[in-house]
Amino acid sequence: MANKNSYSADQITVLEGLEPVRKRPGMYIGGTGVEGLHHLVWEIVDNGVDEALAGFATEVSVKMLADGGITVTDNGRGIPTDIHPKTGKSTVETVLTVLHAGGKFGDGGYKVSGGLHGVGVSVVNALSRKLHITVWRDGKQWEQDYAFGASLGDLKSTGKTTKLGTEITFYADDTIFLESTQFNYDTILDRLRHAAYLTKGIRTSLENEQTGERYSFYFEGGIQSYVKHLNVGKDVVDDDIFYVDKTIKNTQVEISLQYTDAYTESIKTFANNVLNPDGGTHLTGFRSALTRVVNDYARKSGLLKEKEENLTGEDCREGLTAIILVKLPDPQFEGQTKNKLGNPEVRGYVETVLGEYLAYYMEEHPAIARKMIGKALLSARARKAARAARDNIIRKGVLEGASMPGKLADCSSKDPHNSEIYLVEGDSAGGSAKSGRDSKTQAILPLRGKVLNVERARLDKMLGNNEIVSLIKALGVGIQDSFDVRGLRYGRIILMTDADVDGSHINTLLMTFFFRYMKEVVDGGHLYLAKPPLFELVKAGRKSSVFIYDESELDVALDKAIAKRVADGSKINVEDDRLKQAGFVEQKRYKGLGEMDAEQLFETTMNPEKRVLIQVKIDDAERADAIFNKLMGTEVELRKSFIQANAKFVKDLDI
Repeated sequence: MANKNSYSADQITVLEGLEPVRKRPGMYIGGTGVEGLHHLVWEIVDNGVDEALAGFATEVSVKMLADGGITVTDNGRGIPTDIHPKTGKSTVETVLTVLHAGGKFGDGGYKVSGGLHGVGVSVVNALSRKLHITVWRDGKQWEQDYAFGASLGDLKSTGKTTKLGTEITFYADDTIFLESTQFNYDTILDRLRHAAYLTKGIRTSLENEQTGERYSFYFEGGIQSYVKHLNVGKDVVDDDIFYVDKTIKNTQVEISLQYTDAYTESIKTFANNVLNPDGGTHLTGFRSALTRVVNDYARKSGLLKEKEENLTGEDCREGLTAIILVKLPDPQFEGQTKNKLGNPEVRGYVETVLGEYLAYYMEEHPAIARKMIGKALLSARARKAARAARDNIIRKGVLEGASMPGKLADCSSKDPHNSEIYLVEGDSAGGSAKSGRDSKTQAILPLRGKVLNVERARLDKMLGNNEIVSLIKALGVGIQDSFDVRGLRYGRIILMTDADVDGSHINTLLMTFFFRYMKEVVDGGHLYLAKPPLFELVKAGRKSSVFIYDESELDVALDKAIAKRVADGSKINVEDDRLKQAGFVEQKRYKGLGEMDAEQLFETTMNPEKRVLIQVKIDDAERADAIFNKLMGTEVELRKSFIQANAKFVKDLDI
């Protein structure tokens, strides 16, 4: 028997080929859930987009097969088929079976690319139970099959052709993706839409073989079209959209922007078509140039008086929608997730391009320039009003200091990991929640009436709203420039409202507030919706009840109860209604939290062992932005259209 303290060569596991990918798939695709599953599609799509970026492809198409497979086709050059000098195998097989083999490495490949460190297609192969590749190149059609990352034979020529390109069909391995191997049509559609926006001259398409759905994207305007799409439903300052495309030292800088009447900014940054949600050097250069150019024009035109202080960056960006896209040979990212671009030289390139061309644009379009400055000046006045309001309430100790909102029933635990706060609709339900809660870990903050719609309000108006101020104070994270998520006093923030239309509206108002002003709280997984029961089925003797949380669960619960009584030998009277057959004497319908006493409210909605909580996540910030704008913005027709389009999904409406 080996010494347990020994450390020798036979204890070191050596993983060859694609074994590391199958052993630790999360390291390569981020996880084995739904997001990781779709990452397989992105890797192959990105290869086709890279061919388009290099000027060799014009089309990338995806087909969702009826049997669960995915086919991705591009009309690029086709993966080389000759024998690779280092592996002794065809280049196709090398790319499919060797990590870090591809055109993204060395001097002979792409000048710019957006794939994940060049590991893409080999990772897809490793995590597929079956994969088939077809290459059209050099006048021939080539094909090869794989299973679990290993080839099932050599690459073979199967005919002559005049086509060029690559087609890969794969089936995700269900022993890896245990949650699901079913792809989502809308998720893939959104990705292909973005690819078309970010790559001028490329056509992307999606077909669902099972449903017959088909969609194709082609945007001649590229990121100009993207800005227009993001501003649908918003009042724009002017219909014209600024655009510049300039190359400096092998780095292409594309910028498009347009102002709206919104109070928040929407700026998206990309490097080689990869979204950088945390920005980076290109965003820094953009902000610097924008602030300088706007202030210079405001001074020069007399719109900003000599004694007035400069407009801040926030003033200049209020209501701005912008896309910043840079394409460079060697992007350096902070972290493997590519959230932030780190190339220092890119800041200067972006600052130079925007500074020069935006100044030209404002000189040539004085009417638009004056509207832009006017928007920034309004923001500056609101900022000063907000600062005065904030200073005033700080002096009163409302946002800072030891005092908490008077109506907050705090918990005794000071550890955020073990604490949660319920934001409760109404004083009545708030009273029941306070009486029934676990006071050690559960805090209660009742909210009176409808919360302010922050989609239509600046910070100065928000700070004049008692409910919003109480919420900011209770959470401990501050607001806007004083916001710091590290100050969050509760690990879970739970919205608890009535299960009716008014309750849903209050939830939407609160989620709008968190999305617009405390997005880091949502991103951190701290925001939840409580799900109170819709029905109570009262048993004979009224000693116990069954609570039903969803309309669709009611019949299922009755069927189960009847089946159990039959199995127990109870006699069922077929003339009785289903409620009595199941052993219940009453069915209650709850329309509000206030209808439950403290004990019932805790047991059904607040007891950690029994309650149902829905975590609020932002899977697609762009879509979330559009939905909040539709639901809470100023465009009545958009909201009406949204309600009409989604009314068919409403099962039960309380009026």
